Amino acid sequence: MSSKASRLTSEINLERLAEIYRGLGETTLPKGYWIAHVDVKDAKGYEDYRNAIASPLSKFGAKFLIRGGSQEVPEGSCKARTVLIEFPNFSAAKLCYESQEYQKAKTIRNKYSVADVIIVEGY
Repeated sequence: MSSKASRLTSEINLERLAEIYRGLGETTLPKGYWIAHVDVKDAKGYEDYRNAIASPLSKFGAKFLIRGGSQEVPEGSCKARTVLIEFPNFSAAKLCYESQEYQKAKTIRNKYSVADVIIVEGY
């Protein structure tokens, strides 16, 4: 199988998995979350990243719980912006991050910001 055909097969499988995850009931599995702390270097350029992530997040059933806003850091240190994104489950969160579409978006993010991102399982 050619490299292009292999990538296409992977994309199709990820698309099918995303469809399955969107159909799961919220109580089926523990949810997955992306927690990101971000320092934006170029707000205008960062908008390109925000636009680029809309499609992969939608495909994997994600929703924003926190997207910036005021924050206080009573202990330790943190970047200026906090983002919390909820997924139907931990696997969906990981698959979204690993998807080719998100990885392309991440290259845009890296041009305009510095971020720490973790993927966690929770309820």
